[in-house]
Amino acid sequence: MALMNWQGYDFDTDTGQGGGQYLDQFSMSSMSLSFYIHTFGCQMNQADTEIITSILLAGGFRPSADEASADVVLLNTCAVRENAVDRSGNILMQLKGRKRRRKSLIVGVLGCVPQYERERLFTDYPFIDFIAGPDNYRALADMITSSDEGGRPACLEYDHEETYAGIEPVRSGRISAFLPVMRGCNNHCAFCVVPVTRGRERSVGFDRVIAEVEVLAESGCREITLLGQNVNSWCDSGKGLDFAGLLEGASLAAPEVRIRFTTSHPRDLSEALVRVIAARPNLCNHIHLPVQSGSSRMLELMHRGHSREEYLDKIVMIRSIIADVSVTTDLIAGFCTETEEEHRQTLSLMEEVRFDTSFMFHYSVRPGTWAARHLPDDVPESVKKRRLQEIIELQNRLSRERYEQDIGKTIQVLAETESKRSEAMLMGRSDTNRAVVFNRGDFNPGDLLSVRITGATSATLIGEPLRNREQENPVPIT
Repeated sequence: MALMNWQGYDFDTDTGQGGGQYLDQFSMSSMSLSFYIHTFGCQMNQADTEIITSILLAGGFRPSADEASADVVLLNTCAVRENAVDRSGNILMQLKGRKRRRKSLIVGVLGCVPQYERERLFTDYPFIDFIAGPDNYRALADMITSSDEGGRPACLEYDHEETYAGIEPVRSGRISAFLPVMRGCNNHCAFCVVPVTRGRERSVGFDRVIAEVEVLAESGCREITLLGQNVNSWCDSGKGLDFAGLLEGASLAAPEVRIRFTTSHPRDLSEALVRVIAARPNLCNHIHLPVQSGSSRMLELMHRGHSREEYLDKIVMIRSIIADVSVTTDLIAGFCTETEEEHRQTLSLMEEVRFDTSFMFHYSVRPGTWAARHLPDDVPESVKKRRLQEIIELQNRLSRERYEQDIGKTIQVLAETESKRSEAMLMGRSDTNRAVVFNRGDFNPGDLLSVRITGATSATLIGEPLRNREQENPVPIT
């Protein structure tokens, strides 16, 4: 079985995979119905798909190499952006025709969309067999069995203790891995549906996280990303530790493994955390710090808990402590009542901070949020799209200028995959999370090597390895 063909991953951003269990450890003869998973949205959804796969394998199901041959098709959905909801809806309409031709096909919708749309999904898509929210994946095997017997179960209960302790994710690669360390969010930003779909914050205990980091390191994993909807509010009250303590502990537990984390909230980003990143050589010099707007009035309306000036103070603090740090962000164009002047304030903040990259969107109303209940969506769609395009064009220029500063430098790159354009090229990432494409030579995915940067675009660095694999001494992270 080809390890990379067992799931139907559909992603909005670049992601990594690695470590954990592998499918060839399971006996195919013991399995019955086959399943295929479409995954939409963020890294947390990919991590959830790895948990779901483990649960289904333990329940006696087997993975299908493609949707067409699967007995069960699952959609692990994202509700944060309208685009992701639309994409899952398009897949469902395709499945409607397939199910008409094959009545035994079981279709389940999981994750954030059913959690906030709830049983309305059954009305909009009457061919769906069952739905389950993010806290209910342990019940999936029983739900599939029940739907196969004619039931239409819906399991949408919040479980504010659920962290999926004791379930080893089934990961599809060995180079890098996502490791959820907390779930849910307490911030209740006006535009964000995560507290509705994921519930309250709950943290995985320090000892369990460190044990999982050690297992991944022993398996040969080269990079681990600690995940949470608001990861830097992680805490272990029993041990008196905050996220700075967890990050330092993970770094010390796996000193030869790169450690990253996402996503942070500016309000919870402490100087202590930044100093830990600066002090530990295997902690990547990259901080994703969503700002959403450059206007203090907009930030107050968004319930972000900080002003423009406070955000800029955080940037100054970060860059005064971490040399050559990369800062990325999220930006929303056309939030409720946004004026042209406030849009220009976002552009000016971008110029001042000079983000490496940004995830950029125009505002779309998310049902269940504070903004949906209390604010008018009064910025015309054409204005939203024009403002978004101006943000994109500015970010492309800033990214190109930032990347061009690396030309002539030699940087460490973790090779991840073959380049999409040529098998003679590899693609990897620097510790600042910049994508680097370089001549393969005799290097392979998983190698950590030194690359001299010879060119840059707004999205990619281009380089040449300094030596071949035999001459390159193992590049230590510590």
